[in-house]
Amino acid sequence: MKHWLIMAGATVTLAIAPAPAFAAAATDALAPEVTTLAPNKFLWNDDATLGPVSIVISIPDQKAYVYRGEILIGASTVSTGKDGKDTPLGTFPILQKSEVHKSNLYDSAPMPFMQRLTWDGVAIHAGMNPGFPASHGCIRVPTAFARNLFGVTSKGTPVLVTDASAAEGWVPPTAADAALLDPMAP
Repeated sequence: MKHWLIMAGATVTLAIAPAPAFAAAATDALAPEVTTLAPNKFLWNDDATLGPVSIVISIPDQKAYVYRGEILIGASTVSTGKDGKDTPLGTFPILQKSEVHKSNLYDSAPMPFMQRLTWDGVAIHAGMNPGFPASHGCIRVPTAFARNLFGVTSKGTPVLVTDASAAEGWVPPTAADAALLDPMAP
């Protein structure tokens, strides 16, 4: 199926593939739109009738992939943790959301559209997005993408942070996967 997506102001046509076929799609139907996204660029096409949202962050791809059910609805470049400040791997529920947030750890640095993944400071938020690991462990995304993502998630939305590339394939996480973690109050 074909969908219209918005990429930082430009409209492109993109084939959306179910997750089990995503590995092939990343090299076929979705290429080059997703695989060649330039830093600070994204694709987005949400159909709220498709099911619950889940997110996959691929550290080697430096990309975020957003699903509704098994349908890819968005993709963006990201900037994850630099050496020594690595972004943790695993499946995390979104623990807290704040549209206007400032870092408690780094001189009150702005973290717009913050979605907390760990109580020790790892979050998805808008920020500098050079397309390579440059953060203190957070997952930085383009501001417009962060706004869209913030609008479709809720507390408990599952986020898989993986060291697998899209070419290797994965299945989007479910709320049950995220519930395996027992998020304790800070």
